Amino acid sequence: MELKKWKLLTLLLPLVAYLLLFAIKNFSKPSVRSCSLLPHDHYWIASKRIVTPQGIISGAVEVNGGLIKSLIKEGDWQGRVHTEQVIDYGEAVIMPGLVDVHAHLDDPGRTEWEGFPSGTRAAAAGGITTLIDMPLNSFPSTVSEETLKLKIEAAEGNIFVDVGFWGGLVPENAFNASALEGLLNAGVLGLKSFMCPSGINDFPMTNSTHIKEGLSVLAKYRRPLLVHAEIEQESEELKNEVDDPRSYSTYLKTRPASWEQAAIRELLTVTKDTRAGGPSEGAHLHIVHLSDSGDSLDLIKEAKRSGDSLTVETCPHYLAFSSEEIPDGDTRFKCSPPIRGAANKEKLWEALMDGYIDMLSSDHSPSVPELKLFDRGDFLRAWGGISSLQFVLPVTWSIGRKHGITLEQIALWWSAKPSKLAGQDLKGAIAIGNHADIVVWQPEMEFELNDDHPIYLKHPSISAYMGSKLFGKVLGTFVRGNLVFAEGKHAPAACGSPILAR
Repeated sequence: MELKKWKLLTLLLPLVAYLLLFAIKNFSKPSVRSCSLLPHDHYWIASKRIVTPQGIISGAVEVNGGLIKSLIKEGDWQGRVHTEQVIDYGEAVIMPGLVDVHAHLDDPGRTEWEGFPSGTRAAAAGGITTLIDMPLNSFPSTVSEETLKLKIEAAEGNIFVDVGFWGGLVPENAFNASALEGLLNAGVLGLKSFMCPSGINDFPMTNSTHIKEGLSVLAKYRRPLLVHAEIEQESEELKNEVDDPRSYSTYLKTRPASWEQAAIRELLTVTKDTRAGGPSEGAHLHIVHLSDSGDSLDLIKEAKRSGDSLTVETCPHYLAFSSEEIPDGDTRFKCSPPIRGAANKEKLWEALMDGYIDMLSSDHSPSVPELKLFDRGDFLRAWGGISSLQFVLPVTWSIGRKHGITLEQIALWWSAKPSKLAGQDLKGAIAIGNHADIVVWQPEMEFELNDDHPIYLKHPSISAYMGSKLFGKVLGTFVRGNLVFAEGKHAPAACGSPILAR
């Protein structure tokens, strides 16, 4: 009898251990309700201004199970739904959430710079529902399956919005097709490379030969290669001049527009391979953070006319600031490529409005304040990068309204086109069947970015936007149907999803 009891006990022990492990694992997961500030997952949000691919309508968006289930025009929805399940935003704008394809969240390895928790809180507060994280500024850089796994592990349970990942194209993997395929099979949405020193030791620069090899692999996956397009040029003027490092004009001379022009000219020798029938048909090249509106734009226009698979982004800081206005020693404004003159800025706006620049991104690139060298104001030695995640929507609107931009253009530049670049077919538009990724904001509402304004970035003081008066306050942000931000509050749990290509 005792022997039978012992045998039964040995059979039960593994089952008990499994059930205990299952209970612990699921207890650690946040509940569905802790993911959202709403008490239900089936509801309607109503407004007189809903931005859809077909235009602006007045009505309500039905959300159920994280997806957009229907769009109901005004007059049709009031009698069809329970009022306790309707959030009526009145005249506020309901728009697809922003998709930022260019952000550095520095996680893992440099979380003292930013990190997934603070970065995605700031994104949610700014109406961004999807971020694609760059492969550098974290440590290690994301250049292999193993380093991608580390980044995914750092993101899980720590992101308030959805986050995808670009992988790195660097000399060590550019000629190793199996290594690149391993990185792509592991889930990166595309690759990123630099044509100049990146400032990060484990992310060395590439040349057009590396890029050509990368495109040939990417063609099989139909994913993009993003390129930082600057190539250093020899300059006798720079060799002979020693100017004040506190003057922004000194820094501007060290990275002239000719750097961008040289890089783009070289890039276009390989982008022709992406044309229909070319050896890299199916691949796509995307030029990040375009700053030069001169010869660089002319080259891009010609390549697009020739059928190259090519897109271009610029950033709000190139559209909001001009070099003439940057105070001496204010290294908050340092970035690369640099902010150029007022005339250049206006031409960037023209190119954006005309469609030659396809989309916008933040290029959020923070650091610890010490690296900005505020005490010395040395533009030549300070860390270059604009901290901006939370502010890009109101900045774009505040400056853009002076140029006559529309709500539909905001949705195109910040949602539809970035979603397409990142291969996210269920994001970027308020359409039936899409993820319920939505921002609600009030374009007419003015506010000032000062110490009293809630800011969720880890280091607000390093942002060039601090002190600005802006229009366009975010009232609510929904990610896959979860209300993750509203009225200065975030959802209790970070329930954003890592996005992996399959």
